[in-house]
Amino acid sequence: MMNLPELLQYDFFRNALLGALLASIACGMIGTYVVSRRLVFISGGITHASFGGLGAGFFFGLPPILSAMVFSILSAFGIQWLSHKQGVREDSAIAVFWSFGMALGILLTFLTPGYGPNLSEYLFGNILTITQTDLVALLTLTSSLLIFFLLFYHAIVSVSFDSEFASTRRLPTQFIEYAMMFFIAVTIVMSIRLVWIVLLMSLITVPQMTANIFTVNYGRMIGLSILFSFVGSITGLFLSYYLNVPSGALIIFVLIVIFFIAKGIKVLIK
Repeated sequence: MMNLPELLQYDFFRNALLGALLASIACGMIGTYVVSRRLVFISGGITHASFGGLGAGFFFGLPPILSAMVFSILSAFGIQWLSHKQGVREDSAIAVFWSFGMALGILLTFLTPGYGPNLSEYLFGNILTITQTDLVALLTLTSSLLIFFLLFYHAIVSVSFDSEFASTRRLPTQFIEYAMMFFIAVTIVMSIRLVWIVLLMSLITVPQMTANIFTVNYGRMIGLSILFSFVGSITGLFLSYYLNVPSGALIIFVLIVIFFIAKGIKVLIK
Protein backbone atom coordinates (compact mmCIF):
# COMPACT_ATOMS: atom_id res chain seq x y z
CA MET A 1 0.00 0.00 0.00
CA MET A 2 1.28 3.44 -0.95
CA ASN A 3 1.17 6.36 1.45
CA LEU A 4 -0.38 9.77 0.71
CA PRO A 5 2.73 11.50 -0.76
CA GLU A 6 3.21 8.57 -3.16
CA LEU A 7 -0.45 8.59 -4.19
CA LEU A 8 -0.34 12.31 -4.97
CA GLN A 9 2.33 11.66 -7.58
CA TYR A 10 -0.26 10.00 -9.80
CA ASP A 11 -2.42 12.06 -12.14
CA PHE A 12 -5.50 9.87 -11.62
CA PHE A 13 -5.41 10.47 -7.86
CA ARG A 14 -4.95 14.22 -8.22
CA ASN A 15 -7.82 14.23 -10.71
CA ALA A 16 -9.96 12.40 -8.17
CA LEU A 17 -9.21 14.98 -5.46
CA LEU A 18 -9.95 17.91 -7.75
CA GLY A 19 -13.08 16.19 -9.06
CA ALA A 20 -14.29 15.66 -5.49
CA LEU A 21 -13.80 19.36 -4.72
CA LEU A 22 -15.61 20.60 -7.83
CA ALA A 23 -18.46 18.11 -7.43
CA SER A 24 -18.80 19.06 -3.75
CA ILE A 25 -19.19 22.74 -4.67
CA ALA A 26 -21.80 21.98 -7.35
CA CYS A 27 -23.71 19.49 -5.19
CA GLY A 28 -23.54 21.85 -2.21
CA MET A 29 -25.32 24.62 -4.11
CA ILE A 30 -27.78 22.42 -5.97
CA GLY A 31 -28.48 20.19 -2.98
CA THR A 32 -29.37 23.14 -0.75
CA TYR A 33 -32.03 24.15 -3.26
CA VAL A 34 -33.27 20.55 -3.57
CA VAL A 35 -33.61 20.09 0.20
CA SER A 36 -35.13 23.54 0.77
CA ARG A 37 -37.70 23.04 -2.01
CA ARG A 38 -38.32 19.44 -0.87
CA LEU A 39 -37.42 18.15 -4.32
CA VAL A 40 -35.56 15.09 -3.08
CA PHE A 41 -37.75 12.64 -4.98
CA ILE A 42 -37.63 14.76 -8.12
CA SER A 43 -33.84 14.51 -8.00
CA GLY A 44 -34.25 10.76 -7.48
CA GLY A 45 -36.51 10.56 -10.52
CA ILE A 46 -34.01 12.47 -12.67
CA THR A 47 -31.18 10.29 -11.38
CA HIS A 48 -32.89 7.06 -12.40
CA ALA A 49 -34.21 8.55 -15.64
CA SER A 50 -30.61 9.27 -16.65
CA PHE A 51 -30.15 5.52 -17.10
CA GLY A 52 -32.32 5.83 -20.21
CA GLY A 53 -29.80 8.28 -21.62
CA LEU A 54 -26.93 5.92 -20.84
CA GLY A 55 -28.72 3.11 -22.67
CA ALA A 56 -29.39 5.38 -25.66
CA GLY A 57 -25.73 6.36 -25.75
CA PHE A 58 -24.59 2.74 -25.84
CA PHE A 59 -27.18 1.73 -28.44
CA PHE A 60 -26.61 4.61 -30.87
CA GLY A 61 -22.84 4.83 -30.33
CA LEU A 62 -22.97 8.24 -28.63
CA PRO A 63 -20.95 9.40 -25.60
CA PRO A 64 -22.98 7.90 -22.71
CA ILE A 65 -22.50 10.87 -20.39
CA LEU A 66 -23.63 13.33 -23.08
CA SER A 67 -26.73 11.30 -23.96
CA ALA A 68 -27.52 10.82 -20.25
CA MET A 69 -27.28 14.57 -19.74
CA VAL A 70 -29.67 15.36 -22.60
CA PHE A 71 -32.12 12.69 -21.38
CA SER A 72 -31.91 13.95 -17.79
CA ILE A 73 -32.51 17.58 -18.78
CA LEU A 74 -35.54 16.59 -20.88
CA SER A 75 -36.84 14.45 -18.00
CA ALA A 76 -36.38 17.33 -15.54
CA PHE A 77 -38.29 19.70 -17.81
CA GLY A 78 -40.90 17.00 -18.44
CA ILE A 79 -41.54 16.53 -14.72
CA GLN A 80 -41.79 20.29 -14.25
CA TRP A 81 -44.14 20.65 -17.24
CA LEU A 82 -46.44 17.75 -16.34
CA SER A 83 -46.79 18.73 -12.69
CA HIS A 84 -47.25 22.47 -13.25
CA LYS A 85 -48.95 22.78 -16.64
CA GLN A 86 -50.88 19.54 -17.17
CA GLY A 87 -52.40 19.01 -13.72
CA VAL A 88 -50.52 15.76 -13.11
CA ARG A 89 -49.58 15.12 -9.49
CA GLU A 90 -45.88 15.69 -8.94
CA ASP A 91 -45.23 12.22 -7.53
CA SER A 92 -47.03 10.68 -10.52
CA ALA A 93 -44.96 12.74 -12.98
CA ILE A 94 -41.77 11.60 -11.21
CA ALA A 95 -42.88 7.97 -11.39
CA VAL A 96 -43.53 8.23 -15.14
CA PHE A 97 -40.04 9.50 -15.99
CA TRP A 98 -38.32 7.38 -13.31
CA SER A 99 -39.77 4.11 -14.62
CA PHE A 100 -39.57 5.13 -18.32
CA GLY A 101 -35.88 6.03 -18.03
CA MET A 102 -34.96 2.80 -16.23
CA ALA A 103 -37.01 0.62 -18.60
CA LEU A 104 -35.61 2.32 -21.72
CA GLY A 105 -32.05 2.12 -20.40
CA ILE A 106 -32.31 -1.61 -19.66
CA LEU A 107 -33.89 -2.37 -23.06
CA LEU A 108 -31.38 -0.37 -25.10
CA THR A 109 -28.43 -1.74 -23.13
CA PHE A 110 -29.45 -5.32 -23.84
CA LEU A 111 -30.21 -4.50 -27.50
CA THR A 112 -26.80 -2.88 -28.07
CA PRO A 113 -24.99 -4.87 -30.80
CA GLY A 114 -21.75 -6.68 -30.02
CA TYR A 115 -20.34 -7.19 -26.56
CA GLY A 116 -22.40 -5.92 -23.66
CA PRO A 117 -21.34 -2.40 -22.61
CA ASN A 118 -19.39 -1.96 -19.40
CA LEU A 119 -21.84 -0.35 -16.97
CA SER A 120 -19.75 -0.73 -13.83
CA GLU A 121 -18.23 2.78 -13.84
CA TYR A 122 -21.74 4.28 -14.21
CA LEU A 123 -23.65 1.93 -11.92
CA PHE A 124 -21.11 1.65 -9.11
CA GLY A 125 -19.10 4.83 -9.55
CA ASN A 126 -15.34 5.10 -9.42
CA ILE A 127 -13.95 8.51 -8.64
CA LEU A 128 -10.51 7.33 -9.76
CA THR A 129 -11.74 7.13 -13.37
CA ILE A 130 -12.29 10.90 -13.60
CA THR A 131 -10.45 12.31 -16.62
CA GLN A 132 -9.21 15.75 -17.59
CA THR A 133 -12.30 16.10 -19.79
CA ASP A 134 -14.52 15.36 -16.78
CA LEU A 135 -12.66 17.98 -14.75
CA VAL A 136 -13.17 20.61 -17.45
CA ALA A 137 -16.90 19.76 -17.54
CA LEU A 138 -17.15 19.94 -13.74
CA LEU A 139 -15.25 23.24 -13.68
CA THR A 140 -17.61 24.66 -16.33
CA LEU A 141 -20.65 23.50 -14.34
CA THR A 142 -19.32 24.86 -11.05
CA SER A 143 -18.40 28.21 -12.61
CA SER A 144 -21.83 28.49 -14.24
CA LEU A 145 -23.55 27.71 -10.93
CA LEU A 146 -21.46 30.28 -9.06
CA ILE A 147 -22.31 32.98 -11.61
CA PHE A 148 -26.00 32.02 -11.62
CA PHE A 149 -26.22 32.06 -7.82
CA LEU A 150 -24.42 35.41 -7.64
CA LEU A 151 -26.83 36.95 -10.16
CA PHE A 152 -30.06 35.46 -8.80
CA TYR A 153 -29.25 34.60 -5.18
CA HIS A 154 -32.18 36.43 -3.56
CA ALA A 155 -34.63 35.09 -6.14
CA ILE A 156 -33.32 31.53 -5.63
CA VAL A 157 -33.71 31.83 -1.86
CA SER A 158 -37.26 33.19 -2.23
CA VAL A 159 -38.29 30.45 -4.65
CA SER A 160 -36.64 27.80 -2.45
CA PHE A 161 -38.85 28.57 0.52
CA ASP A 162 -42.09 29.87 -1.06
CA SER A 163 -42.43 30.00 -4.83
CA GLU A 164 -46.00 31.36 -4.68
CA PHE A 165 -44.94 34.28 -2.50
CA ALA A 166 -41.97 34.86 -4.82
CA SER A 167 -44.42 35.14 -7.74
CA THR A 168 -46.39 37.86 -5.94
CA ARG A 169 -43.16 39.86 -5.63
CA ARG A 170 -42.75 39.67 -9.41
CA LEU A 171 -39.60 37.59 -9.17
CA PRO A 172 -38.73 35.42 -12.22
CA THR A 173 -40.11 32.34 -10.47
CA GLN A 174 -40.69 30.18 -13.54
CA PHE A 175 -37.27 31.02 -14.97
CA ILE A 176 -35.58 30.13 -11.66
CA GLU A 177 -37.50 26.84 -11.40
CA TYR A 178 -36.63 25.69 -14.92
CA ALA A 179 -33.03 26.90 -14.65
CA MET A 180 -32.56 25.04 -11.36
CA MET A 181 -34.13 21.88 -12.82
CA PHE A 182 -31.60 22.18 -15.65
CA PHE A 183 -28.73 22.51 -13.18
CA ILE A 184 -30.05 19.63 -11.05
CA ALA A 185 -30.05 17.35 -14.10
CA VAL A 186 -26.56 18.40 -15.23
CA THR A 187 -25.10 18.12 -11.71
CA ILE A 188 -26.54 14.63 -11.31
CA VAL A 189 -25.02 13.41 -14.57
CA MET A 190 -21.67 15.06 -13.87
CA SER A 191 -21.54 13.26 -10.51
CA ILE A 192 -22.23 9.77 -11.90
CA ARG A 193 -18.54 8.86 -11.87
CA LEU A 194 -18.30 9.67 -8.15
CA VAL A 195 -21.01 7.39 -6.79
CA TRP A 196 -23.34 4.61 -7.80
CA ILE A 197 -26.20 5.91 -9.96
CA VAL A 198 -28.75 4.57 -7.45
CA LEU A 199 -27.00 6.45 -4.63
CA LEU A 200 -26.65 9.79 -6.43
CA MET A 201 -29.72 11.17 -4.66
CA SER A 202 -27.81 10.90 -1.37
CA LEU A 203 -24.94 13.05 -2.65
CA ILE A 204 -27.24 16.06 -3.06
CA THR A 205 -29.29 15.53 0.09
CA VAL A 206 -27.26 14.03 2.95
CA PRO A 207 -24.60 16.80 3.25
CA GLN A 208 -27.40 19.38 3.16
CA MET A 209 -29.35 17.56 5.85
CA THR A 210 -26.18 17.54 7.95
CA ALA A 211 -25.66 21.26 7.37
CA ASN A 212 -29.28 21.94 8.29
CA ILE A 213 -28.64 20.46 11.75
CA PHE A 214 -26.38 23.42 12.53
CA THR A 215 -27.99 26.28 10.61
CA VAL A 216 -31.11 27.39 8.75
CA ASN A 217 -29.32 30.23 6.98
CA TYR A 218 -29.31 29.51 3.25
CA GLY A 219 -25.78 30.77 2.56
CA ARG A 220 -24.30 28.96 5.55
CA MET A 221 -26.10 25.78 4.52
CA ILE A 222 -24.40 25.94 1.14
CA GLY A 223 -20.99 26.46 2.73
CA LEU A 224 -21.39 23.64 5.27
CA SER A 225 -22.85 21.33 2.61
CA ILE A 226 -19.77 21.84 0.45
CA LEU A 227 -17.52 21.18 3.44
CA PHE A 228 -19.32 17.98 4.52
CA SER A 229 -19.53 16.73 0.94
CA PHE A 230 -15.81 17.26 0.33
CA VAL A 231 -14.76 15.72 3.65
CA GLY A 232 -17.01 12.72 3.01
CA SER A 233 -15.76 12.30 -0.56
CA ILE A 234 -12.08 12.48 0.39
CA THR A 235 -12.52 10.18 3.40
CA GLY A 236 -14.46 7.69 1.29
CA LEU A 237 -11.81 7.87 -1.43
CA PHE A 238 -8.95 7.06 0.94
CA LEU A 239 -10.87 4.34 2.75
CA SER A 240 -11.90 2.72 -0.52
CA TYR A 241 -8.26 2.60 -1.58
CA TYR A 242 -7.07 0.98 1.65
CA LEU A 243 -10.07 -1.35 2.00
CA ASN A 244 -10.21 -2.15 -1.74
CA VAL A 245 -13.97 -1.57 -2.03
CA PRO A 246 -16.04 0.57 -4.47
CA SER A 247 -15.43 4.26 -3.75
CA GLY A 248 -18.97 5.42 -4.61
CA ALA A 249 -20.76 3.35 -2.00
CA LEU A 250 -18.15 4.15 0.65
CA ILE A 251 -18.42 7.91 0.01
CA ILE A 252 -22.17 7.76 0.67
CA PHE A 253 -21.61 5.55 3.73
CA VAL A 254 -19.15 8.10 5.16
CA LEU A 255 -21.57 10.98 4.48
CA ILE A 256 -24.33 9.16 6.36
CA VAL A 257 -21.97 8.43 9.27
CA ILE A 258 -21.09 12.15 9.38
CA PHE A 259 -24.82 12.94 9.46
CA PHE A 260 -25.46 10.69 12.46
CA ILE A 261 -22.37 12.02 14.27
CA ALA A 262 -23.58 15.59 13.69
CA LYS A 263 -27.04 14.63 14.91
CA GLY A 264 -25.54 13.09 18.03
CA ILE A 265 -23.43 16.19 18.70
CA LYS A 266 -26.50 18.40 18.35
CA VAL A 267 -28.42 16.26 20.84
CA LEU A 268 -25.54 16.38 23.35
CA ILE A 269 -25.25 20.17 23.03
CA LYS A 270 -28.96 20.53 23.81
